[in-house]
Amino acid sequence: MTHPTYLILLRHGESMWNRDNLFTGWVDLPLSPKGIEEAFAAGKLLAEYTIDVVFCSSLIRAIMTAMLALCDHPGKKTPIIQHKKTVGHMHEWAKIYSEKSKEQMLPVYEDEALNERMYGALQGLNKKETADKFGAEVVHQWRRGYAVQPPEGESLEMTLQRTLPYFQKIIEPELYQHKTVLVSAHGNSLRAIIKHLEQMSGEEIVGYELATGVPIVYRFENGTYKKER
Repeated sequence: MTHPTYLILLRHGESMWNRDNLFTGWVDLPLSPKGIEEAFAAGKLLAEYTIDVVFCSSLIRAIMTAMLALCDHPGKKTPIIQHKKTVGHMHEWAKIYSEKSKEQMLPVYEDEALNERMYGALQGLNKKETADKFGAEVVHQWRRGYAVQPPEGESLEMTLQRTLPYFQKIIEPELYQHKTVLVSAHGNSLRAIIKHLEQMSGEEIVGYELATGVPIVYRFENGTYKKER
């Protein structure tokens, strides 16, 4: 008998720029010490689930979160990144020749379709200083308006337009094969998925808060999603 099928969404732990109150977007930087603790804590919350496959953004903070959360999982499978054929030698030279090792592998796929919203000319700027310079309401709209783009950046709507097709084409078929899926990504790319799952309006989803390092769990059955945590 197969185990129940779940979709687990996990926002990465606190990054070094979350800690420093800087706009991050696609800047690729690691977790803070607090973020590392959050990732380990997320692992404890994931212990009850039999995870079959993992999808991450291409940014290190999301990959770190998944790897740290799963490094001591009761399933005892080893999370291993599956490199794309287009990236140098990694796809071929990372080939596993032991069938036993393959059976103990937990495949991890990374893709920039799951990356955070790209914040354009705001990336690296202090959020408070930016609000002081341009006005709190203007910056609030850049951060929270569904269809509003920050300078040279993406709106949440644009993020959804790249994230949702990947979810529907690549991730969702795994659920239909009765595999429990973990997605380790970002506040805005996960909002895009949640908007679709819960049929939220643009106004509803921009007000939806995701805590760092706290799994959101949906039970998947007969093509429908039921939120459990």
